[in-house]
Amino acid sequence: MNFIGSPEIVTAMALAGRLSFNPLTDTLTGGDGKPFRLDPPKPAPEVPASDFDRGHSSYVAPPEDGSGIELAVDPNSERLQLLQPWGAWDGEDFLDMPILMKTRGKTTTDHISPAGPWLRYRGHLDKFSDNVLMGATNAYTNEAGKGLNLLTGERGQSIAPIARYYKAHGRKWVIVGDHNYGEGSSREHAALSPRLLGGVAVIARSFARIHESNLKKQGLLALTFSDPAHYDRIREDDRVSLVDLNDLAAGKPVACLINHADGTSETLWLNHSYGASQIEWFKRGSALNLFHEPAGA
Repeated sequence: MNFIGSPEIVTAMALAGRLSFNPLTDTLTGGDGKPFRLDPPKPAPEVPASDFDRGHSSYVAPPEDGSGIELAVDPNSERLQLLQPWGAWDGEDFLDMPILMKTRGKTTTDHISPAGPWLRYRGHLDKFSDNVLMGATNAYTNEAGKGLNLLTGERGQSIAPIARYYKAHGRKWVIVGDHNYGEGSSREHAALSPRLLGGVAVIARSFARIHESNLKKQGLLALTFSDPAHYDRIREDDRVSLVDLNDLAAGKPVACLINHADGTSETLWLNHSYGASQIEWFKRGSALNLFHEPAGA
């Protein structure tokens, strides 16, 4: 049985032990065995008699120059990791890049950067990034989260170790995506992890809006096929080059040279939605680098 009652009535019924108790007419039995009635509650004032207590302020203003403050994080922590600014673009075209993975069908941010038990590492980007593309479907094999390492020829590897191998050997890489790549939640790790692991671009049939913005903010190129059918032209063992990037401009397509393993090649044109300010994000290495210039930039 459910009912609504004031705190006073509910308290009276709780003391009596029965819902039929009426504090206006019924009595309770005291410890001395004598019956007594509850005194009516005194109405609370509409406003406090005195001013509100402002409490204790614990705010400590930071120094005007905080450059000497060091943030101490345990280097062995699995939960927290200090991040350094991404490096600025070096002004060179992206040449002869392997495709980390070509995804097929729905590729949400949870496919790109799964949550669940991984969320315990969300403050430690390097550990969190071991899940990159774990839930995405490989367009060539229909396996989830597995791919081909073009440098070693090893198949069936998890995607993150492949990305780390490419980065360790100085190879930039790209992801190729299907329609509405990055739909779902706005999980920023889905852009942060590819950036950390050495990715420079995602080429898709189309993007989910928020994920496209997140890629831009992290200094990655978010590009779409001028003809969505060109998605089918990308082969597993292709090498991809994005050229004439010094001429990157709003509304101007990007040339993508595809070198196939059989010795043939072709050029595809890729569209983008970058405005002038967003192109500056790419050149600086990220949107945040507009406010914090990375060393050597």
